[in-house]
Amino acid sequence: MTGQRLAAGLVHHPDGLARCWWAGDDSLYVAYHDEEWGTPVTDDRRLFEKICLEGFQAGLSWLTILRKRASFREAFAGFDIDRVARFGARDVARLLKDERIVRHRGKIESTINNAKCAAALRDEFGSLAAYVWHWEPDARSRPRRLTKGALMQLAQTPASAALSKDLKRRGWTFVGPTTVYAFMQAMGLVNDHLEGCARRIAVEDARAALRRPAAAVAATAASRRPGSAPAPARGSARR
Repeated sequence: MTGQRLAAGLVHHPDGLARCWWAGDDSLYVAYHDEEWGTPVTDDRRLFEKICLEGFQAGLSWLTILRKRASFREAFAGFDIDRVARFGARDVARLLKDERIVRHRGKIESTINNAKCAAALRDEFGSLAAYVWHWEPDARSRPRRLTKGALMQLAQTPASAALSKDLKRRGWTFVGPTTVYAFMQAMGLVNDHLEGCARRIAVEDARAALRRPAAAVAATAASRRPGSAPAPARGSARR
């Protein structure tokens, strides 16, 4: 595609591929764009890790967190939900001394708190994945064409605001609607690779092939009781 005019928000790379502009030219970030971002995830540990790291990112760049991710994984027991939920004051003190991660007491304590909340969600819905994918937005709420201009209007969405509100109701912290939308983008609940990006079609195909995790019947029924958060409309397999 050399010589062709690219749409706004796309960048032509030396390997001949057009990618979303935010991937830049850092090899770690490009690999994240190509191999992870937007690919649907149903693994509880990866979902928990990502929502925690999004919380740590607040006020920082994602590339900063990405460069520290291996250290975060070591410091937080691989983001094993049950192990992190058992962390106590000694662990907080240990983590505050660990120069390899972001040493922010509030975010560290939030991760431990959120592990306990994630365990409760897992018990209620059968898995954290079943709860998370319960909030996949309806395809009709999405832009018809994902351009940079359209994407820049999606710092948060009604779906991310609703999920954020429900998480907070359940005791989670550092889960504002903007943080939650970044989580939804990364974990594939939406496909926000721009039209023309080399990854967009592959992500669409992965979403089309994905078998959405089903929540426990009891949990689904409970979510529809008076006073509880309504179940959002499910998205279609393809955009």
